[in-house]
Amino acid sequence: MRFPDVQMLLFTSFISLVRPLPLNISYSPTVPMPTGNLTQEQRYTDEQRLLYHLMQDYEKAVRPVRNASHTVTVRLGMTMTNIFDMDERNQVLTINVWLDQEWNDELLRWNPDDFGGIESLRIPCDLIWLPDIVLYNNADDYTVGYMRSRAMVLYTGTVFWPPPTQLRSTCKVDVSLFPFDEQRCSLKFGSWTYHGFQVDITNRSSNIDLTNYVPSGEFDLVKVYQKRRVVKYTCCPEPYPDITFFIHIRRKTLYYLYNIVFPCLMMSVLTLLVFILPPDSGEKIALGITVLLAFSVFVLAIAEKMPETSDSMPLIGIYLTVVMGMTSVSVVMTVLVLNCHHRGPFNEPVPNWARVLVLDRLRRFLRMKLSDRGNTARGSVCSNSVMRQMSVRVAMEDMKNEIINEMHPDLLNGGKAVADPTPFESLLRDVPHAEIAVDSNGVVRKRPRTGDDLQVKLLRTLQILIKRQENEDASEQMANEWRHVAQVISSLH
Repeated sequence: MRFPDVQMLLFTSFISLVRPLPLNISYSPTVPMPTGNLTQEQRYTDEQRLLYHLMQDYEKAVRPVRNASHTVTVRLGMTMTNIFDMDERNQVLTINVWLDQEWNDELLRWNPDDFGGIESLRIPCDLIWLPDIVLYNNADDYTVGYMRSRAMVLYTGTVFWPPPTQLRSTCKVDVSLFPFDEQRCSLKFGSWTYHGFQVDITNRSSNIDLTNYVPSGEFDLVKVYQKRRVVKYTCCPEPYPDITFFIHIRRKTLYYLYNIVFPCLMMSVLTLLVFILPPDSGEKIALGITVLLAFSVFVLAIAEKMPETSDSMPLIGIYLTVVMGMTSVSVVMTVLVLNCHHRGPFNEPVPNWARVLVLDRLRRFLRMKLSDRGNTARGSVCSNSVMRQMSVRVAMEDMKNEIINEMHPDLLNGGKAVADPTPFESLLRDVPHAEIAVDSNGVVRKRPRTGDDLQVKLLRTLQILIKRQENEDASEQMANEWRHVAQVISSLH
């Protein structure tokens, strides 16, 4: 560098320091100048001289054009690095990108031959004019800006500034097919203060750059594209251009299959077991309530991830709700079945309408064969009749032997006990001077004319036994009818 040039730089710096600054005008930070005694032998780098040359009288607060009618064209592009997060509950998409911005600064031009052939220079972005490109659908704090990275300036005035940043944008989430859902989000960029005649925005490339993209573990990137739009408002004649980047993602389902879908299917199998269990099983209600509680836990876990909106319901939520409803109905029907199954002899018999509707029509509709532990209703009655006869005969023999041993000697055929193995009719023939009439129901209609009162007690005791056995048979038949009703209702649900 020639010594007169150094003197000129020092003089210019001194004038800029002592010159009063007008109000309401912001100036760029002062570039530090060399200090001390300068000699001709002292030399400065070409980049230092170029920086001093470019920053001289440069004002970053205004558009970098020499004519106010000129338009600054900003070419905007995006290099996507990865999908950081998709917050379904707050409906916010977070991605890491490099926001590529390129424009021409008429005040940052030089002749490379004058500065050692330098054709490009990296300048701190705080020293030059930057376009006020903002994300319209931003979901983050607006005070958080881009990384203050350096801008690359070419000798032609072209400025390229690709700040890496994390963008958090609002995204309308559709969870109707969760966890097999796909989301389509958009990021709209534009100038916040300039209209299209002052700062125009165009596409820097035909599509989003995915060269440095790192695949996400939660979402697959299906499609990305960009679109430029120009909006005109009724209030202003100037156009307002913007560029919108569209991102189409699909959720990876492996995690949800193992943690949500498969457990739900297994609990659905348990729900089927609730229907298969016999109605007299006491564990049927316990199993149904356990499955119901398990489904409730899954519904709560899914509800924590879903947005609090009424626009759509997730498919898995509908499935869980339906299965919970079926399980609840099964528990209610089980209570009804157990109530019918355990109705004893102290309850009223099956009503005629229930007998016709359930045991006749509904049974034929379901094509069922009623059984009570393998016996039909008629077989049950026959079996009860045989058991009644056997029990009555045994009771008669026992009481006959006991009474004969205690009867008057005149009735013992010469003082010897007669061990007659004949049934009830033979016992009556052994009673002398008795005129007894017993109807078909076993009721004594006439008292004996002569004889011991003990024989009368015998007949009355036998009558009581027979009557009690008949009552037990009637009660058992009533209970069997209620069990059949419970069996039909159990097959229905």
